[in-house]
Amino acid sequence: MAAFARVLRSSSHQIHLSSSLGFSTLPRTMSTEIKPIKVWGQGGPNPPKVAMLLGELKVPFEPIPIPLTDVKNPEYLAINPNGRIPAIHDPNTDVTLWESGAIVEYLIERYDPEHKLSFPAGTPESYHAKQWLFFQVSGQGPYYGQAAWFKKFHPEKVPSALERYNNEVKRVTGVLEGWLAKQKEKYGDKIAGSGGPWIVGNKLSFVDFAFVSWQRIIVMVLEKSDFDQDDFPLVKEWLGKLTARPAVKAAIDGTVAAVEAERKK
Repeated sequence: MAAFARVLRSSSHQIHLSSSLGFSTLPRTMSTEIKPIKVWGQGGPNPPKVAMLLGELKVPFEPIPIPLTDVKNPEYLAINPNGRIPAIHDPNTDVTLWESGAIVEYLIERYDPEHKLSFPAGTPESYHAKQWLFFQVSGQGPYYGQAAWFKKFHPEKVPSALERYNNEVKRVTGVLEGWLAKQKEKYGDKIAGSGGPWIVGNKLSFVDFAFVSWQRIIVMVLEKSDFDQDDFPLVKEWLGKLTARPAVKAAIDGTVAAVEAERKK
Protein backbone atom coordinates (compact mmCIF):
# COMPACT_ATOMS: atom_id res chain seq x y z
CA MET A 1 0.00 0.00 0.00
CA ALA A 2 2.88 2.38 0.62
CA ALA A 3 3.97 2.03 -3.00
CA PHE A 4 0.43 2.63 -4.18
CA ALA A 5 0.18 5.71 -1.97
CA ARG A 6 3.34 7.15 -3.50
CA VAL A 7 1.84 6.64 -6.94
CA LEU A 8 -1.35 8.44 -6.02
CA ARG A 9 0.45 11.29 -4.29
CA SER A 10 1.98 12.35 -7.60
CA SER A 11 -1.35 13.73 -8.81
CA SER A 12 -1.52 17.51 -8.72
CA HIS A 13 -4.05 20.25 -8.09
CA GLN A 14 -5.97 18.30 -5.46
CA ILE A 15 -9.32 19.73 -4.36
CA HIS A 16 -12.03 18.85 -1.87
CA LEU A 17 -14.96 16.68 -2.90
CA SER A 18 -18.12 18.53 -1.96
CA SER A 19 -17.08 22.17 -2.16
CA SER A 20 -15.27 21.85 -5.48
CA LEU A 21 -18.18 20.19 -7.23
CA GLY A 22 -20.79 22.62 -5.98
CA PHE A 23 -23.26 20.10 -4.62
CA SER A 24 -25.19 23.05 -3.22
CA THR A 25 -25.81 24.16 -6.80
CA LEU A 26 -27.59 21.01 -7.95
CA PRO A 27 -30.51 21.54 -10.32
CA ARG A 28 -33.46 22.65 -8.22
CA THR A 29 -35.57 19.59 -9.03
CA MET A 30 -32.73 17.28 -8.05
CA SER A 31 -31.20 18.97 -5.02
CA THR A 32 -34.52 19.14 -3.17
CA GLU A 33 -35.43 15.52 -3.83
CA ILE A 34 -32.27 13.42 -3.95
CA LYS A 35 -30.81 12.02 -0.76
CA PRO A 36 -27.03 11.47 -0.82
CA ILE A 37 -25.97 8.10 -2.18
CA LYS A 38 -23.69 6.12 0.12
CA VAL A 39 -20.46 5.11 -1.63
CA TRP A 40 -18.19 2.61 0.11
CA GLY A 41 -14.52 2.79 -0.80
CA GLN A 42 -12.24 5.52 -2.09
CA GLY A 43 -8.85 3.84 -2.35
CA GLY A 44 -7.82 1.96 -5.48
CA PRO A 45 -8.71 2.59 -9.12
CA ASN A 46 -12.35 1.49 -9.23
CA PRO A 47 -14.14 3.72 -6.68
CA PRO A 48 -13.12 6.90 -8.57
CA LYS A 49 -15.26 5.78 -11.53
CA VAL A 50 -18.30 6.21 -9.32
CA ALA A 51 -17.15 9.46 -7.72
CA MET A 52 -16.31 11.01 -11.09
CA LEU A 53 -19.71 10.16 -12.49
CA LEU A 54 -21.64 11.42 -9.48
CA GLY A 55 -19.60 14.61 -9.53
CA GLU A 56 -20.24 15.22 -13.21
CA LEU A 57 -23.97 14.60 -12.76
CA LYS A 58 -23.98 16.73 -9.59
CA VAL A 59 -25.68 13.99 -7.62
CA PRO A 60 -24.96 14.27 -3.88
CA PHE A 61 -23.11 11.38 -2.32
CA GLU A 62 -21.57 10.35 0.97
CA PRO A 63 -18.11 8.77 0.67
CA ILE A 64 -17.57 6.02 3.24
CA PRO A 65 -13.87 5.17 3.46
CA ILE A 66 -13.16 1.51 4.11
CA PRO A 67 -9.61 0.20 4.44
CA LEU A 68 -8.73 -2.64 2.11
CA THR A 69 -7.90 -4.65 5.22
CA ASP A 70 -11.57 -4.46 6.24
CA VAL A 71 -13.31 -5.49 3.02
CA LYS A 72 -13.56 -9.12 4.19
CA ASN A 73 -15.12 -8.20 7.52
CA PRO A 74 -18.68 -9.48 8.08
CA GLU A 75 -20.08 -5.95 8.21
CA TYR A 76 -18.87 -5.13 4.72
CA LEU A 77 -19.52 -8.61 3.32
CA ALA A 78 -23.17 -8.00 4.19
CA ILE A 79 -23.04 -5.15 1.67
CA ASN A 80 -20.80 -6.80 -0.92
CA PRO A 81 -20.36 -10.57 -0.53
CA ASN A 82 -17.40 -10.40 -2.91
CA GLY A 83 -15.50 -8.16 -0.51
CA ARG A 84 -14.37 -5.57 -3.03
CA ILE A 85 -14.87 -1.84 -3.48
CA PRO A 86 -16.83 0.15 -4.52
CA ALA A 87 -20.37 -0.53 -3.42
CA ILE A 88 -23.29 1.87 -3.15
CA HIS A 89 -26.61 2.19 -1.41
CA ASP A 90 -29.14 4.57 -2.91
CA PRO A 91 -31.64 5.61 -0.23
CA ASN A 92 -33.84 7.10 -2.93
CA THR A 93 -34.56 3.65 -4.39
CA ASP A 94 -33.32 1.34 -1.60
CA VAL A 95 -30.95 -0.26 -4.13
CA THR A 96 -27.59 -1.64 -3.01
CA LEU A 97 -25.09 -2.45 -5.75
CA TRP A 98 -21.50 -3.58 -6.13
CA GLU A 99 -19.23 -3.97 -9.17
CA SER A 100 -18.23 -0.62 -10.64
CA GLY A 101 -19.61 -1.36 -14.11
CA ALA A 102 -23.04 -2.22 -12.74
CA ILE A 103 -22.98 0.89 -10.56
CA VAL A 104 -22.08 3.09 -13.53
CA GLU A 105 -24.96 1.67 -15.59
CA TYR A 106 -27.37 2.17 -12.71
CA LEU A 107 -26.35 5.77 -12.08
CA ILE A 108 -26.61 6.68 -15.74
CA GLU A 109 -30.02 5.06 -16.10
CA ARG A 110 -31.33 6.59 -12.92
CA TYR A 111 -29.72 10.04 -12.81
CA ASP A 112 -29.00 11.07 -16.39
CA PRO A 113 -32.48 11.39 -17.93
CA GLU A 114 -31.31 14.27 -20.13
CA HIS A 115 -28.41 12.18 -21.48
CA LYS A 116 -25.76 14.65 -20.43
CA LEU A 117 -23.22 11.82 -20.29
CA SER A 118 -25.14 9.06 -22.06
CA PHE A 119 -27.20 8.32 -25.14
CA PRO A 120 -30.90 7.66 -25.74
CA ALA A 121 -31.85 4.00 -25.35
CA GLY A 122 -31.93 2.06 -28.59
CA THR A 123 -29.54 4.33 -30.47
CA PRO A 124 -26.33 2.89 -31.93
CA GLU A 125 -24.35 5.04 -29.50
CA SER A 126 -26.14 3.51 -26.50
CA TYR A 127 -25.03 0.04 -27.56
CA HIS A 128 -21.53 1.24 -28.37
CA ALA A 129 -21.32 2.79 -24.90
CA LYS A 130 -22.24 -0.54 -23.31
CA GLN A 131 -19.67 -2.28 -25.51
CA TRP A 132 -16.85 0.00 -24.41
CA LEU A 133 -17.86 -0.16 -20.74
CA PHE A 134 -17.69 -3.95 -20.91
CA PHE A 135 -14.28 -3.69 -22.54
CA GLN A 136 -13.10 -1.55 -19.66
CA VAL A 137 -14.31 -3.87 -16.91
CA SER A 138 -13.23 -7.08 -18.66
CA GLY A 139 -10.08 -5.86 -20.42
CA GLN A 140 -8.48 -2.69 -19.17
CA GLY A 141 -9.19 -3.17 -15.46
CA PRO A 142 -8.05 -6.80 -15.07
CA TYR A 143 -4.96 -6.49 -17.28
CA TYR A 144 -3.79 -3.22 -15.78
CA GLY A 145 -4.48 -4.58 -12.33
CA GLN A 146 -2.25 -7.58 -12.93
CA ALA A 147 0.46 -5.37 -14.42
CA ALA A 148 0.39 -3.23 -11.28
CA TRP A 149 0.34 -6.26 -8.98
CA PHE A 150 3.35 -7.98 -10.51
CA LYS A 151 5.25 -4.68 -10.70
CA LYS A 152 4.62 -3.40 -7.17
CA PHE A 153 3.17 -6.01 -4.85
CA HIS A 154 4.03 -9.57 -5.85
CA PRO A 155 6.64 -10.97 -3.42
CA GLU A 156 8.73 -12.47 -6.23
CA LYS A 157 9.79 -11.06 -9.55
CA VAL A 158 8.17 -13.07 -12.34
CA PRO A 159 9.60 -11.86 -15.67
CA SER A 160 7.11 -13.77 -17.81
CA ALA A 161 4.16 -12.26 -15.93
CA LEU A 162 5.65 -8.78 -16.11
CA GLU A 163 6.16 -9.12 -19.84
CA ARG A 164 2.68 -10.50 -20.45
CA TYR A 165 0.79 -7.83 -18.57
CA ASN A 166 2.99 -4.95 -19.70
CA ASN A 167 2.26 -6.06 -23.26
CA GLU A 168 -1.45 -6.17 -22.48
CA VAL A 169 -1.30 -2.60 -21.16
CA LYS A 170 0.28 -1.53 -24.44
CA ARG A 171 -2.23 -3.54 -26.44
CA VAL A 172 -5.28 -2.11 -24.66
CA THR A 173 -3.89 1.42 -24.89
CA GLY A 174 -3.26 0.76 -28.56
CA VAL A 175 -6.92 -0.15 -29.00
CA LEU A 176 -7.90 3.19 -27.47
CA GLU A 177 -5.32 5.06 -29.55
CA GLY A 178 -6.52 3.51 -32.78
CA TRP A 179 -10.14 4.14 -31.97
CA LEU A 180 -9.60 7.77 -31.02
CA ALA A 181 -7.79 8.23 -34.34
CA LYS A 182 -10.85 6.86 -36.15
CA GLN A 183 -13.13 9.12 -34.13
CA LYS A 184 -10.99 12.13 -34.99
CA GLU A 185 -11.13 11.27 -38.67
CA LYS A 186 -14.86 10.50 -38.60
CA TYR A 187 -15.98 13.73 -36.95
CA GLY A 188 -13.41 16.03 -38.54
CA ASP A 189 -14.17 19.69 -37.98
CA LYS A 190 -16.97 18.82 -35.54
CA ILE A 191 -14.33 17.69 -33.04
CA ALA A 192 -13.53 21.29 -32.09
CA GLY A 193 -17.06 21.88 -30.86
CA SER A 194 -17.15 18.80 -28.65
CA GLY A 195 -13.61 18.98 -27.30
CA GLY A 196 -13.01 15.46 -28.59
CA PRO A 197 -12.24 13.01 -29.88
CA TRP A 198 -14.17 10.95 -27.36
CA ILE A 199 -14.72 7.21 -27.23
CA VAL A 200 -18.42 7.11 -28.17
CA GLY A 201 -20.08 9.49 -30.59
CA ASN A 202 -18.86 13.04 -30.69
CA LYS A 203 -19.40 13.88 -27.05
CA LEU A 204 -17.95 13.28 -23.63
CA SER A 205 -19.75 10.36 -21.98
CA PHE A 206 -19.65 8.06 -18.98
CA VAL A 207 -17.51 5.70 -21.03
CA ASP A 208 -14.59 8.13 -21.06
CA PHE A 209 -14.70 8.45 -17.28
CA ALA A 210 -14.74 4.67 -16.85
CA PHE A 211 -11.28 4.41 -18.45
CA VAL A 212 -9.64 7.35 -16.68
CA SER A 213 -8.56 5.91 -13.36
CA TRP A 214 -6.61 2.88 -14.56
CA GLN A 215 -5.14 4.72 -17.54
CA ARG A 216 -3.86 7.42 -15.23
CA ILE A 217 -2.49 5.10 -12.55
CA ILE A 218 -0.70 2.67 -14.86
CA VAL A 219 1.47 5.47 -16.26
CA MET A 220 2.82 6.05 -12.76
CA VAL A 221 3.09 2.40 -11.76
CA LEU A 222 5.09 1.16 -14.74
CA GLU A 223 8.48 2.45 -15.73
CA LYS A 224 8.79 4.24 -19.03
CA SER A 225 10.75 1.29 -20.42
CA ASP A 226 7.70 -0.88 -19.68
CA PHE A 227 5.08 1.51 -21.01
CA ASP A 228 5.70 4.86 -22.65
CA GLN A 229 2.62 7.06 -22.74
CA ASP A 230 4.26 9.22 -25.40
CA ASP A 231 3.80 6.35 -27.86
CA PHE A 232 0.05 7.00 -27.66
CA PRO A 233 -0.39 10.75 -28.24
CA LEU A 234 -4.16 10.74 -28.70
CA VAL A 235 -4.68 8.78 -25.49
CA LYS A 236 -2.31 11.11 -23.66
CA GLU A 237 -4.21 14.17 -24.90
CA TRP A 238 -7.59 12.59 -24.12
CA LEU A 239 -6.46 11.67 -20.60
CA GLY A 240 -5.12 15.16 -19.99
CA LYS A 241 -8.47 16.72 -20.87
CA LEU A 242 -10.32 14.38 -18.56
CA THR A 243 -8.01 14.73 -15.56
CA ALA A 244 -8.34 18.51 -15.78
CA ARG A 245 -12.05 18.32 -15.00
CA PRO A 246 -13.11 19.24 -11.44
CA ALA A 247 -15.07 16.03 -10.87
CA VAL A 248 -12.09 13.93 -11.86
CA LYS A 249 -9.70 15.96 -9.72
CA ALA A 250 -12.05 15.58 -6.75
CA ALA A 251 -12.29 11.81 -7.21
CA ILE A 252 -8.50 11.56 -7.37
CA ASP A 253 -8.26 13.66 -4.23
CA GLY A 254 -10.55 11.28 -2.40
CA THR A 255 -8.49 8.30 -3.49
CA VAL A 256 -5.21 9.88 -2.42
CA ALA A 257 -6.62 10.83 0.98
CA ALA A 258 -8.03 7.35 1.58
CA VAL A 259 -4.80 5.58 0.69
CA GLU A 260 -2.73 8.00 2.77
CA ALA A 261 -5.00 7.47 5.77
CA GLU A 262 -4.67 3.71 5.45
CA ARG A 263 -0.90 3.92 5.04
CA LYS A 264 -0.52 5.88 8.28
CA LYS A 265 -2.37 3.32 10.38
